[in-house]
Amino acid sequence: MKKGNWVRIYDVVLKSSERSPNLPEDTKNVPLEMWNKGFLLEDGIVGEQVKIQTLTDRIVEGKLLEENPTYTHSFGKFVPEILPIGRQLKEILRGGAEDA
Repeated sequence: MKKGNWVRIYDVVLKSSERSPNLPEDTKNVPLEMWNKGFLLEDGIVGEQVKIQTLTDRIVEGKLLEENPTYTHSFGKFVPEILPIGRQLKEILRGGAEDA
């Protein structure tokens, strides 16, 4: 990938052995991981350590994962039961149903 491309990187911030002993057991048994996006500061290949500049102008280093990362989450499947909520709320805020 070329310098200046928008990319996503990964790094382990703290190994599980370096984490606070005050954390819950299931949390302290895993590393503290970081994923970050920014502009590549040098040419790089997926899997290599690279430096990026984030939108807040921080310089961050990590393993190059992908170019032009996209969001892959959603808000789930359509739920028909919540469809009338908007109208019901407007009615409540107006003080009840309007006369026709």
